[in-house]
Amino acid sequence: MKDYIKVDEWKIIEEGFNPHYNKISESIFSLGNGRMGQRANFEEAYSGETLQGNYVAGVYYPDKTRVGWWKNGYPEYFAKVLNAANWIGIDIRVGGEPIDLATNRVDEFRRELNMKEGFLKRTFRADVGKTLVDAEVIRFCSIVDDEVGVIQYNFRPIGVDSALTIAITPYINGNVKNQDANYDENFWNEIDKNIWSDGGYVHMKTKKTGFDVVTGMKCVILIDGKPVDVKPEPVVKEKFIGIEYKLYVEDMQEVTILKFAANLSSQNHTVDQLIDNLKTVLEKAIDKGFETMLAEQAAAWAEKWKHNDIIIEGDASAQQGIRFNIFQLNQTYTGEDDRLNIGPKGFTGEKYGGSTYWDTEAYCVPFYLATAPQKVTRNLLLYRYKQLGKAIENAASLGFKNGAALYPMVTMDGTECHNEWEITFEEIHRNGAIAYAIFNYVRYTGDEAYLADYGLEVLIAIARFWSQRVNWSEDKQQYVMLGVTGPNEYENNINNNWYTSTIAVWCMKYALEVAEKVKSADADKYHALAAKISFNEAEESAKWSDIIEKMYYPYSEKHGVFLQQDGYLDKEQILVKDLPADQRPINQKWSWDRILRSCFIKQADVLQGIYFFEDQYDMDTIRRNFDFYEPRTVHESSLSPCVHAILAAKLGDETRAYEFYLRTSRLDLDDYNNDTEDGCHTTSMAGTWMSVVEGFGGMRVKDGKLSFQPFLPAKWNSFSFHVGFRGTLLNIKVSKDGVQITNHSEAETVVIVHGKEQLVKANDELLVEA
Repeated sequence: MKDYIKVDEWKIIEEGFNPHYNKISESIFSLGNGRMGQRANFEEAYSGETLQGNYVAGVYYPDKTRVGWWKNGYPEYFAKVLNAANWIGIDIRVGGEPIDLATNRVDEFRRELNMKEGFLKRTFRADVGKTLVDAEVIRFCSIVDDEVGVIQYNFRPIGVDSALTIAITPYINGNVKNQDANYDENFWNEIDKNIWSDGGYVHMKTKKTGFDVVTGMKCVILIDGKPVDVKPEPVVKEKFIGIEYKLYVEDMQEVTILKFAANLSSQNHTVDQLIDNLKTVLEKAIDKGFETMLAEQAAAWAEKWKHNDIIIEGDASAQQGIRFNIFQLNQTYTGEDDRLNIGPKGFTGEKYGGSTYWDTEAYCVPFYLATAPQKVTRNLLLYRYKQLGKAIENAASLGFKNGAALYPMVTMDGTECHNEWEITFEEIHRNGAIAYAIFNYVRYTGDEAYLADYGLEVLIAIARFWSQRVNWSEDKQQYVMLGVTGPNEYENNINNNWYTSTIAVWCMKYALEVAEKVKSADADKYHALAAKISFNEAEESAKWSDIIEKMYYPYSEKHGVFLQQDGYLDKEQILVKDLPADQRPINQKWSWDRILRSCFIKQADVLQGIYFFEDQYDMDTIRRNFDFYEPRTVHESSLSPCVHAILAAKLGDETRAYEFYLRTSRLDLDDYNNDTEDGCHTTSMAGTWMSVVEGFGGMRVKDGKLSFQPFLPAKWNSFSFHVGFRGTLLNIKVSKDGVQITNHSEAETVVIVHGKEQLVKANDELLVEA
């Protein structure tokens, strides 16, 4: 655990430069706007340890899978969001010496992520050769003009006797690689490049997938606020263009570099229009100017914060943590494009390839349902609907028939591209998360039309998979689920994982329920769908109903808990508290064989099912399972602490609920798992929001109404959050006085607080006293 980020309610602040923490900071201080993203690499040269990262949403490469032994059904590639052309680069030489904080003496350094207004600011004083240089750099990825990134780089020499020669070279560098490339391959081909008097561009195309991306720039150089009359010299290399300005600068004169850059891809533009459209986008940006674009950025972020801020009074560390998580989520996904989704690292690193996992449906959907327009979550669901054909192909490649669908564990375009057999073939519970997201969306929004138009088709395909994946056990006289990996990935190829079996049966129940609902509401549409997918209602429904009735679930009578899987109690039952500190995290200290033979749980497994289906269990059942499994959970997945926080809050266990909240909210800021350097845990950040809203706020949807069972953590004076629900925008504030509900809408609404219905009138507020 690191402790170098300063506590501030609206900013992430690093003071002093520690090169050993640089890659961690590059992740934490990353920027994005849903269309492009950028790690917090330095603009100037840096010869120290760094992970260069510039990403363009939706642009990926099928990196050939690297395995020791190829098995039938293995995906041929692992799809990766690519490290794209470096648009931020500005080489600066002072008196012939480069600004390079890896080799310069750094006297002062401060990096500041302004979450309120959406920009990154960096200041430093460095000894460059024999010259002291003061610098201030501001950078942002515009959420107003979402193909544009902007930099203002100010610096001045201090204490020089005569004019210094300064060389400044803004550039675009397309000669980049992914550090996670399986075969160290360069994924881009150069198509074209050109230099203008004030900038230029590099046009590249991905190998195999054929995405065209044009990255360009326009630059302005000022001295003491006045444009310089210097013609730059062109710099041209392979996949590289730059323009070099040579200036003479006196002591304390301020040099300003304004760099406007843009990434345009063939995802959104025809290839023959890319260059012309790039010029138009850059001209628009430079006409607006830096100050105007920065002001627009602040205004756009202010609007976002109106709808999704969480305010915590009395605990600045907790406040900083939750805002950081919300900020990164809003930088990563805007919901404007149903071809895009949310990678576990967002735009902050290469790990997990930037691909889509079940994280989106299980963790991100609740956040976007409550904090964004309805279409945002609908687009997340449509992303999966449009890939249904690929999911059916994926299942067919594994031997499943009749339109059964197995959604991929990892994907870009719907094709499975995960290359670990115990995940690819066995971690099939991801199908259940996709079905649950449909249920969650309809329950929250009331948009039942989605079921007839899209949802039922997906649900039937998923139910078909589950009905073929189980088999009848003559010994047990029940259906069993063999050879699976549950959410606890520290158990592979096990039988009858309780969570997988539970969600499989729920999926079949829900498919039957939705089929009946659609048939009753619109018989013509139902029968048209049945014909389209050859749905034999009588035969298939009977099969599903039989499985639902006769499914086997492992259970311990001795402990009164659902068993994670068959044989779990055969393992030596050691609690996490008895593990020596120097053995943690076990995924970095132990062999895989030792992990698999241990009882330790990576993340919520049985408890994941109890979280999803809590209404099916009484409090004693929830408490017994929580008290049994939580002490055995090492929380070495970022997705784990939030589920435990929510269940602990439900059980009234304030101490553990708060402990898990802090762990999830500051997971990256404090580098809990020693892995922030390869990117932030973006999808788990939605779990942090869930920990507050569903945990401390106790928010649920009950019979089409919002219900709250809130409590106030002892360290907080109050907390409040915004919730959009079926056309209303509510603010819920929990304090020692009670629960204050403010309705910022033109329609009245009914909410449930501690089990009692409360009418909140339009544009009014109501206090439910403690």
